Amino acid sequence: MSEKGCVIIPTYNERENVEEITKAVLGQDERLHVLIVDDSSPDGTGEVADKMAQNNPRIDVLHRDKKEGLGQAYIAGFKHALQSDFDYIFEMDADFSHDPKYLPYFLEAIKEADLVLGSRYISGVNVINWPMSRLLLSYYANVYTRIVTGLPLRDATGGFKCFRRQVLEAINLDEVRSNGYSFQIEMSFRAHKKGFKIKEIPIVFTDRIQGTSKMSKKIVREAIWMVWRLRFWSLFGKIK
Repeated sequence: MSEKGCVIIPTYNERENVEEITKAVLGQDERLHVLIVDDSSPDGTGEVADKMAQNNPRIDVLHRDKKEGLGQAYIAGFKHALQSDFDYIFEMDADFSHDPKYLPYFLEAIKEADLVLGSRYISGVNVINWPMSRLLLSYYANVYTRIVTGLPLRDATGGFKCFRRQVLEAINLDEVRSNGYSFQIEMSFRAHKKGFKIKEIPIVFTDRIQGTSKMSKKIVREAIWMVWRLRFWSLFGKIK
């Protein structure tokens, strides 16, 4: 197939990872491009990304004025990518917790789906280097999400995804309310409510080796309440 894909990689202080992850992504398939969305990283991540982009037409960089959260970074990346002729738009972390080797599997699975999710829990529990407390939090957060929202996914909080552009075009991105990890739940929920076909494929998630995790108590609290908001918004017709 000749379809092109844009892999959006949000960054904040990822200088140690950004060059390696970009090279690894581009090496998976010649149809893939990378869009680095940098939130004015004080460690110079944006400057490293700019140097790469100067030498490779498959790399683009979007600079944002300040750090506003994962959701806002992705929304900005989606809008930027939709201005080009990409058929598929990916979400992916910069820290190698999402292994680029799975990208060809996404490209294969998207042939029969509208949204493909890399799932840590579709075939057992496939997480490496997490403490038991965080693993249990993640696993039961997904159980909680299924119960409250009815979203038929084993891993609704994962951030390794591939959208057909038609899915993002159908969602009013300006209405997306979430910003932390609940952003992943909301995007999948909105796609599901619009009748798009969602498919999960198994991945192994490995916690970051370089840099610092962006997880916080605020992000967890947002996710706890957001699933109820999604349910009520759906009931009252605010999400269609």
